[in-house]
Amino acid sequence: MRKYFDIIVIGGGHAGCEAASAAARLGSKTLMITMIRENIAQMSCNPAMGGVAKGQIVREIDALGGCSGIVTDHTMIQFRMLNRSKGPAMWSPRAQSDRMLFSQKWREILESTENLFFWQDSVVDIEKNNNGNILLHTLNKVTFEAKAVIIASGTFLNGKIYIGQNDYTGGRIGEDRVIGLTEKIKTFGIDFDRLKTGTPVRVDGRTIDFTKFIEQKGDENPGKFSYTNTPKLIKQRSCYIAYTNDKIHEILRKGFKDSPLFQGRIQGSGPRYCPSIEDKIERFSDKDRHQLFIEPEGWNSIDYYINGFSSSLPLEIQVEALTSISGFENAQILRPGYAVEYDFFPPTQLNYSLESKIFEGLFFAGQVNGTTGYEEAAAQGLMAGINAQRKINNIEPLILQRDEAYIGVLIDDLVTKGTNEPYRMFTSRAEFRILLRQDNADSRLMPIGHKIGLISDERLSTLNDKEEAISQFNEVIKKNNFFPQEINNYLEAKGTNLIQQPTRIYNILLRPQVLLDEIIEFSNSINEYTEKIKDKEYYKDVVECVEILVKYQGYVEKEKENA
Repeated sequence: MRKYFDIIVIGGGHAGCEAASAAARLGSKTLMITMIRENIAQMSCNPAMGGVAKGQIVREIDALGGCSGIVTDHTMIQFRMLNRSKGPAMWSPRAQSDRMLFSQKWREILESTENLFFWQDSVVDIEKNNNGNILLHTLNKVTFEAKAVIIASGTFLNGKIYIGQNDYTGGRIGEDRVIGLTEKIKTFGIDFDRLKTGTPVRVDGRTIDFTKFIEQKGDENPGKFSYTNTPKLIKQRSCYIAYTNDKIHEILRKGFKDSPLFQGRIQGSGPRYCPSIEDKIERFSDKDRHQLFIEPEGWNSIDYYINGFSSSLPLEIQVEALTSISGFENAQILRPGYAVEYDFFPPTQLNYSLESKIFEGLFFAGQVNGTTGYEEAAAQGLMAGINAQRKINNIEPLILQRDEAYIGVLIDDLVTKGTNEPYRMFTSRAEFRILLRQDNADSRLMPIGHKIGLISDERLSTLNDKEEAISQFNEVIKKNNFFPQEINNYLEAKGTNLIQQPTRIYNILLRPQVLLDEIIEFSNSINEYTEKIKDKEYYKDVVECVEILVKYQGYVEKEKENA
């Protein structure tokens, strides 16, 4: 049995998966230690990837050579581009995922990765040996040795679960906590603190009356996250919207006396932007209703996730409140909502590489750094995996700047400002968000991914072809005209001024009412060009990029000057 590795990753969540995958594919003999191998890449909370700013991160991960976008494309059951009514800096892809398939796809990728090994156990002790390597001691009395270690243990370090007056140890419902590791890390002079997160009830979909909800369908032309040739989504499952009301709020308030949150039994701060339902009705007492999203957990699953109803109130209160909502009168609860409190290590103790400033060779990624969200965790895991591999090979770390990537913003915020509450990414955190759009993540980061060794020559060649297509398409638009008889009917239908003489296509496209994919058919010159690239995987992206570059060129240039 092999016990010596280049890199060991502790944890098999989103951070651990990206870290282990990157390190192994870059050539390091890598071991992933996780408590239950079957639970690798669990979507512990909502069955979704992406969202505002988070979707940009997933595309950045893909552009650098990570796997989260590929896994998401293979397992999504719905796709929506959020914030389409706003400017392109705000457009954010989001996918509803099949929870079980997501985990299975990640396992399939990891288990087919050369240089990657697995061990099912938990690490309870850590030390350095005389060679400067790191020794890890497990619960099963096995000792492993590595040149670098990445801690990506999520909510499992001294995890404690709360449901009303009931509390017990655990990192996730049905799974034990890890004890001893935090305490040992503290002896090296690394501080830790506590945070809290939570999750809502899961409901049997066969007992829900969906006719009483507002249906929320996916996009008519669903997009993807990965720039690779992943499958396109053909059919989709709907989500649904419901609302609480004052009656529900009164029922929930009955449980406040037993709430671990309000009793002060939970010391850790919870996520400000994803509060529990009891926290919402307490903090926003002026609101008479709160929105809920009813989300399917898979193609064939009866499980539904009630987004917006996270709670650690007593189970009987959760049930009474939920079944008082129209559509849930006969709902059968499959699993209670709960809160989990866990250890994290303030990230100001890290270098930009995510390596500890105090303990050389020890990297931290994911929720142990105080973040919340699969996407934020996966991004840190990818960067920790890359930089651990570079560390042991005496190569300068990869540091992304704030004007290069949301991942750069994320890590800069963590290591310079720290956090005293679960940190999540927003577009508002990025001062260069017009440069950091979801449509151009490949242009920004794929050359970097290729340089470090995670992006193949073939993928880089495809990117170069796409960028050439964007450049040529731009030239077609700048050099050719629309004649009044070609475009005026369209302009009239859009409620914008008609043209009286030949006008550059570029100038027509500057109008906010005009969309490029709608005017292609009216121009022989555009049609002639698009016929050449219509069958390309990147065709849709090219059209989107060209339109954005035309409409927002001034803003883009201004941000480039300030970067």
